Amino acid sequence: MSLYVTGGSVRTRRHAVMRLGSVTMLIMALVALLAVPLGSAAGAATAYWTGLLHAALPSQLLDPVTAQATRVYAADGRTLITTFYDEDRQDVALAQVAPVMRNAMVAAEDTRFYQHGGVDPRGVLRAFVTDARHGRASEGASTLTMQLVRNELKDDPSLTPAQRLAATGDTPARKLHEAEYAIQLEQHLTKQQILRDYLNIAYFGDGAYGIAAASRRFFGIPAARLDLAQAALIAGTVQAPDTDNPITGDRARARTRQTYVLGAMAKAGMITPAQQTAAAAEKLTFAGATPRTGCTESAGVAAGWGFFCDYVQRWWDTQPEFGATTAQRDDALRRGGYTIVTTLDPGVQKAAAAQARAVYSLTNRKTLPIAVVQPGTGKVLALAVNRHYATGKSRADSVNPLISGGDAVYGYPAGSTFKLFTMLAALRAGMPLDTAFDAPAKLVTHWPDAGPDSCGGRYCPGNANPAWMDGHRTMWDAFGRSVNTYFVHLEEQVGPAAAVAEAKNLGIGLAAPADARMAATDADGWGSFTLGVADTTPLELAAAYATVAADGRYCAPVPVQSITDAQHAQVSVPGGCRQAIPVQVARAAADAARCPVGQQSAYGTCDGGTAAQVDAIFGGRPVAGKTGSTENNTTETFVGFTPTAAAAGIANDPADPSDHVGSAVQAQVVSAVARSLRAAAGSGYPGFVAPDRAIAYGS
Repeated sequence: MSLYVTGGSVRTRRHAVMRLGSVTMLIMALVALLAVPLGSAAGAATAYWTGLLHAALPSQLLDPVTAQATRVYAADGRTLITTFYDEDRQDVALAQVAPVMRNAMVAAEDTRFYQHGGVDPRGVLRAFVTDARHGRASEGASTLTMQLVRNELKDDPSLTPAQRLAATGDTPARKLHEAEYAIQLEQHLTKQQILRDYLNIAYFGDGAYGIAAASRRFFGIPAARLDLAQAALIAGTVQAPDTDNPITGDRARARTRQTYVLGAMAKAGMITPAQQTAAAAEKLTFAGATPRTGCTESAGVAAGWGFFCDYVQRWWDTQPEFGATTAQRDDALRRGGYTIVTTLDPGVQKAAAAQARAVYSLTNRKTLPIAVVQPGTGKVLALAVNRHYATGKSRADSVNPLISGGDAVYGYPAGSTFKLFTMLAALRAGMPLDTAFDAPAKLVTHWPDAGPDSCGGRYCPGNANPAWMDGHRTMWDAFGRSVNTYFVHLEEQVGPAAAVAEAKNLGIGLAAPADARMAATDADGWGSFTLGVADTTPLELAAAYATVAADGRYCAPVPVQSITDAQHAQVSVPGGCRQAIPVQVARAAADAARCPVGQQSAYGTCDGGTAAQVDAIFGGRPVAGKTGSTENNTTETFVGFTPTAAAAGIANDPADPSDHVGSAVQAQVVSAVARSLRAAAGSGYPGFVAPDRAIAYGS
């Protein structure tokens, strides 16, 4: 009988002869297998091959490292924010895969899986005869174990690109190594472990890598809930996943392959003819969906979750635990299979986003970014702004870190909120809260100033409302009424460098190049520092004031509360809390901060506040804070805190700092931030602890 079909081309026949040679090499190596009774073939063949072949088994085959998707959740651990992945895969235990799915995979790809030892001699012979008869490579002899070897080697991160390419090359050498590795692998792993690894690494089409992703993308259910019809359809896709999957491929072809798998299962005795018929007739509903990936596709679009997601990704890229370089850390995020539970509180985020958009619409040039953090932990509860996190050309869309800063977004001047740092420096230096000065309408200082508003070449700031601000003031009422000349004079006493140091101590980065230079080279000449001329972000500002709320304990903002790796092991989350200021200094500052919001200090010394409406918003519950207006009302700021939450917002035009927001918006900013704070603080929190009398009135 001729080995070739009549009319075959010379090239086709030559290819068949070449493949015949490579197959013959395998057959010769398997002669020992054929001489052993079938019942003991696997054990004897394994021993024979172990002595015949000597290449070391790659560690990737014993402990496969697959690219898995990282999932990012809100603080409740259930609400999915987004995923990051190169390949949508989530490894699962075999117990998490329906038994019908396991059987369907074996029936589809390797019905003698449980009888052979990695290489199936019957399959090799069958492929040899079929290929020779047709004069072309029409039937493969790869077992499920051999396919596993091929899939794992082509994705092995320890191999070079050339080595990974060779793992799938159609060459005799590749086939021999594949067979050798398959036999060795069966000595080290059980059949159940091999089947588990195969189900996790196989590609099923439509971007679904592994059985967990396939069941979710095709049917919207976990792999444990797959029924017979669904399992057979999924198993049928692996030979041609791009064309045979039912989502982006040919659904008719998917059904044809499903029929084949059901038939193979029935022939193998895995199911009855009745089950085969019922499954073939079952009407399937493809209810799956492609998972969100990246921050522009994150959930919570209406509440701007993308900005929080972006902050998580930026935070991740700074953590050396996940790689030596930013590129390695980003690769770990997209391929490491982590489960990240963040600190995002969806309720607080929703409230803050609604408040920001109540002040400015999505398409307004101006923005009100609001950050909310938790004192004592640094947990970032919300990052909201009147923008969608998107790459569109609409003014409503932005991917700039408007709330947290980064990528040359240094923040915005926050005005008189920086008076806190001068007050802290004074308190630390031993000056009590009742330190009194006569605050004039305009104060001529000793710092030189060549500007048009100088007084004889000296810096001379004035009060915004002399009739209400001038006069004999202490830290309490000067902070409450935001008296510029009092705090500039106080700054003269302690030195601007001390105020700058307190700001940096509480996390104000002073990242803008001009601010960084001033802080580094002429901090003691920075007389205007206390009036908030340096840039900061709402997140920095909220964290700084949260330090006062937490009895002086500064915690660097952190957007993550737990991380679990692909093996379900806990990964340590870097923390950054320290006692930044003495407890009594913090309590004294908090006591003075009761004045601006219309409440009373522990010693009854408040007398007027620039944000008195906050007391009514909180219904009299303890709250503190500070307003900030920059020169010509370029920005308007409010930062507030309770013992359980701190929030800050800065109204600004991020594209044009010369576009002043105006003083009229201040009341709206105060209300928006205060209501965001109220949503985070709750109602059952404790009050502020009064400072000792010594720091209030001195010894």
